[in-house]
Amino acid sequence: MDISLTNTRTRKKEPFAPIDPANVRMYVCGPTVYDRAHLGNARPAIVFDVLARLLRHAYGADHVTYVRNFTDVDDKINATALARKEAGDPRSLEELIAERTEETIGWYLADMAAIGVAEPDEMPRATRYIDEMKEMIAGLVSEGHAYEVDGHVLFSVGSWKERYGALSGRSVDDMIAGARVEVAPYKRDPMDFVLWKPSDSDLPGWDSPWGRGRPGWHIECSAMAKALLGDTFDIHGGGNDLMFPHHENEIAQSCCANHTDEMARVWMHNEMLQVEGKKMSKSLGNFFTVRDLLEQGVPGEVIRFVMLSTHYRKPMDWTDKKRAEAEATLRHWRSLANAASADGKPDVAVVAALADDLNTSNAISELHKLAGGIAKRQPSEVQPSEVDDFAASARLLGLLEGNATMGAWFLGGANGNPSAQLRLEELGNVLADARRTAMETKDFSEVDRLKTALVEAGVEVRMSKTGVELLPGPGFDVAKLEALE
Repeated sequence: MDISLTNTRTRKKEPFAPIDPANVRMYVCGPTVYDRAHLGNARPAIVFDVLARLLRHAYGADHVTYVRNFTDVDDKINATALARKEAGDPRSLEELIAERTEETIGWYLADMAAIGVAEPDEMPRATRYIDEMKEMIAGLVSEGHAYEVDGHVLFSVGSWKERYGALSGRSVDDMIAGARVEVAPYKRDPMDFVLWKPSDSDLPGWDSPWGRGRPGWHIECSAMAKALLGDTFDIHGGGNDLMFPHHENEIAQSCCANHTDEMARVWMHNEMLQVEGKKMSKSLGNFFTVRDLLEQGVPGEVIRFVMLSTHYRKPMDWTDKKRAEAEATLRHWRSLANAASADGKPDVAVVAALADDLNTSNAISELHKLAGGIAKRQPSEVQPSEVDDFAASARLLGLLEGNATMGAWFLGGANGNPSAQLRLEELGNVLADARRTAMETKDFSEVDRLKTALVEAGVEVRMSKTGVELLPGPGFDVAKLEALE
């Protein structure tokens, strides 16, 4: 199959041609583990999870290596540990940092599982690749691409100036004028960035040729990517807020250290997230974590559906209306796919949409068409293979998966409860008979009575020319159905 992806580096949508089709390799910048993942953190996790699924579908599950890192060397992690120590915790700073890191990584993995994000093949932690970082830094120093001053080692952007800025498409002068550039007296050039910095006794650190210290942020990803994927690999992804300076700096130091013309063939960046049309921020009171939504009763599968309803290269707006529509759609789809087996194959139109620059919004449109084709016919007219293929198509997007974290919200309803499912079918037949009678007599009082009672029991009532469909909705209570006749 042909896959096309928009390459940030070339600013074009290009046919994807892996370096080695038997070993497709992707690296995605993961979280800095100092707190709960907010909703914006979930977007790249979901986007690149779907891309990994597509690549496995195209090249085979055993021929794709997906790496997403954890940044566990960070001043915010240190600050939390120091605060606990100052509050009277007798343990060492290293123990408190390790505790915070383990705690936060556990939160992240649990929250991502709840929204259907599968764990990547490799999840390296920066603290476990310190030796690789020091080796890369030493090589950069020896070849004149980096220099040491006052216990710091900095990358010299001037040593690679003719190519620096190619990813973001900006000149060095433009980047100095408008970017997040740390001003420091020990820099030879304002654009030079830290590879290694000193640590005092109150901070974690490692021995090195430049004294006790810790790595800069950018070198971490370069060292981990090289160790796990090689000098050059196929795809590097992340949010577009990482394009500069993080990804620009990764490219510079990796190409210089590895003596390559490129770090990754394709660079992909997802757009940012908004809430009700506004940038998510604590000052606006619209900042929330994935866990906040889950604890409010928003199903993880619904969060995923809303995210995938917008193309990854467009800003994604989270709204209550989209959440409600997503939940209604997923309830309907799950009712259609309730009896699906694992034997289905993804529909060609759904696969084609994903292969066209990961167009998840078009893929969802194709799923709507498939669901509509199944729903408009009588159950006896629907071939089992149609249902199987519909479910397989949804699973390619990480939807309708039959595991404990995805769809558990629906299992509390009729699905998975044979007696409740049977009762809904019985009442659907009763309502359909009442509706036929009402069409003849023009007296709809019985139809209205039944519909009102069903809605009060948390049932979504759908009536069309093709018949009646009853679906468990929010607040579904099977006990309230027992008295209905």
